[in-house]
Amino acid sequence: MKPNYKNIYTDIIQNKYPNKQNDCALILKKSNLSELDVIALNKIIFGKADNQKYKSYNKTTILEILDYKKKKKLNDSQLANHFQLSRNTVAKWKKMFLI
Repeated sequence: MKPNYKNIYTDIIQNKYPNKQNDCALILKKSNLSELDVIALNKIIFGKADNQKYKSYNKTTILEILDYKKKKKLNDSQLANHFQLSRNTVAKWKKMFLI
């Protein structure tokens, strides 16, 4: 069962960060939030996260990240920096999904 991130982030913004409501409005208008949307909301609301140790991604999100790499013509290091991942993680994903 997946948490309702839309309600969670709406409550956080309304109660603690009402000044960031306009910045998050476009993402929160979506009916379902993807993992990338949650990451984007986290960056907007809290800035750079301190502890990235326990991130996890599903197959759909990994494929979206790898598609982003192709569209923007990034190398593994640039993609890893953009999404705050390890370069080795990106290489592993490429091998897993044969890209």
